[in-house]
Amino acid sequence: MSKVFEVKFTDRCKVLPEGFWSAVEVWIKKPHVLNKRLCGVKETEDKNVDTEELEKHLCDLTCSGIQEWTEALSFLQAGTDEDHETAGRWCVAIRTIIPKVNTGGENLYKDIVVKDIARQAVTFLPFEQNAEGHILRNTNFYQIQLHLENTEEWVMSFNVQRPEEWYSDGVAYPKLTWLERELLPKLTRWATESKTSEFKSTLSLIPVDKYSLLYQKLKDKYKEMVKVWPEVTDPEKFVFEDVAIATYLLVLWGEERMQKGATSKQSFVDLGCGNGLLVHILTNEGHPGKGIDVRKRKIWDMYGPDTHLEETAITPSDSFLFPGTDWLIGNHSDELTPWIPVIAARSSYSCRYFVLPCCFFDFYVKYQRRHCKKTQYREYIDFISEVSTACGFNTEEDCLRIPSTKRVCLIGSSRSYREPDEALAENRRACYIRGRQVCAASTATTNHITHNIPNGCNHHRDGDGQEDLSPGSNWGSGFQPREKVESVRNCAALPRDFISAVVLRVANALLELSGEETEKTEEERGADAWNTGGSLSIREVAELLDQPTLQTLKKECGGLQTLLKNNHQVFRVESGRVRIRDWRVEVRGSDRREESKRKPLTAGAVKTRLCWFHTHHPQGCPLPSEDCAFAHGSRDLRPSTRPLKKLRN
Repeated sequence: MSKVFEVKFTDRCKVLPEGFWSAVEVWIKKPHVLNKRLCGVKETEDKNVDTEELEKHLCDLTCSGIQEWTEALSFLQAGTDEDHETAGRWCVAIRTIIPKVNTGGENLYKDIVVKDIARQAVTFLPFEQNAEGHILRNTNFYQIQLHLENTEEWVMSFNVQRPEEWYSDGVAYPKLTWLERELLPKLTRWATESKTSEFKSTLSLIPVDKYSLLYQKLKDKYKEMVKVWPEVTDPEKFVFEDVAIATYLLVLWGEERMQKGATSKQSFVDLGCGNGLLVHILTNEGHPGKGIDVRKRKIWDMYGPDTHLEETAITPSDSFLFPGTDWLIGNHSDELTPWIPVIAARSSYSCRYFVLPCCFFDFYVKYQRRHCKKTQYREYIDFISEVSTACGFNTEEDCLRIPSTKRVCLIGSSRSYREPDEALAENRRACYIRGRQVCAASTATTNHITHNIPNGCNHHRDGDGQEDLSPGSNWGSGFQPREKVESVRNCAALPRDFISAVVLRVANALLELSGEETEKTEEERGADAWNTGGSLSIREVAELLDQPTLQTLKKECGGLQTLLKNNHQVFRVESGRVRIRDWRVEVRGSDRREESKRKPLTAGAVKTRLCWFHTHHPQGCPLPSEDCAFAHGSRDLRPSTRPLKKLRN
């Protein structure tokens, strides 16, 4: 055994050695987190064996003879203590490595993973196996071990066998330098962190190897869509995201057919289908279905007659039940998201659903937070899961591999009750939705909001004056679908006087605070130093504004923070805090690096707007007129020569 490199922890961390094993588990179960050329792994279950059983177990796992593992056993047992208890000492499993891109070969890349808990060591024995089960290569044995040095300092060492003969293909067999510079530092950091994810590992409900193969196939098949994308949205993000979602569904449905012994492909309806690409892919891959959205997109006409897309506003009611459909899909379906489990449950006992929640909506209003100890996203996922359970589904959660921060999906593929109990289940659904109505009405009363609350609507009620939410009635009355014409809600369409008043109120409050001297040079700290004011959190800024102003901002995407960021001439918004922007430091220090990444201003973009500081700051603009990108007075103002931006459709 040859020790190649090691790293020492800066202090005796309290989370060690438990943190070491947590970090190692990431590399064992999710190597794709580090090695981007991998899609994932398939694992066998761990088995505890003693030293006498170890040799036989290696042979059984790999269908090979003992002579092929003699050297590996020697490496594995080097440095062991003969007096150590041998019963159940070794914890052995095997993992099959799944490359992200299939090279076309039939050989399998595998690792035997051997944990020695007593010695705080884990050993990896890679090998390559052909379709007949014969071992073609077993080399690059390495071991990661945690130990105390001088009984007081934790050290993580990385040992390999014959480093001078190390083999690398850059995929299943990483380079030795990569293991040293990438893997070991990450393991060290993860070992000292006590963070735990709020969500499951990605692709936990489907076979990763099947997903990897199908994703590459579909990606190659539909990559040309990027070149002809007619929408104003980013084509690479949306095309490959929908390819990934389609891949997930196709694998999920394929596994379902295998379990049920079915041959016909599942039907689907995509509610709020947007650009319709997901519908197009699923249809092309043989699944009958359609998409419905309130607004037609330009790209719809490019798909051809076999892709069925309808331009209709969806309202939860008997008019939008789908008794003959196998699956309902809600891909970033916004205000429809909580209704999709309800619609699926009421469509038929066999109807299933898949939702990928994004924006936070309740049944009739925006979702109101209830648990401050959770992130807003985690809380909303839990809410939709609660809705699903109330609708009678056995709910499963998974995490997709898509270029989005909102990638947790919920799946209802089976019911928690028997079909003869449908009436009781429906009563529970109606009671749950009625309870959410009461919550929405209560919130609206507290906040003086009256829009989108069904209690004031004139429609059928039961004898107690409550909504009749059972099938056969207009049980979605009061639901407000989105408008057919998409409104601009990024604060840009707000009245100019409204924006100016908010900016002035916030800026004056910041200027009244003590300046942060740490951001100033010695020269700026002199008697004539320009006042940059202090800083406030977004919450503190919100407390400066009256309720009507806040209610107006709540209707915009991002609200107050978006308005402040839009006015980047005046404010810097970083890490949830707001400061006055000092244009003198934009070209110094770290800001110079940030500036270098930005596109240079064209001549037509300079001095086309008045300088806010020249007009409103008590000391005027900190820059001379010739250095400021904004106009110091109307005489300095120039007409813009920029072309008009393309309007969103």
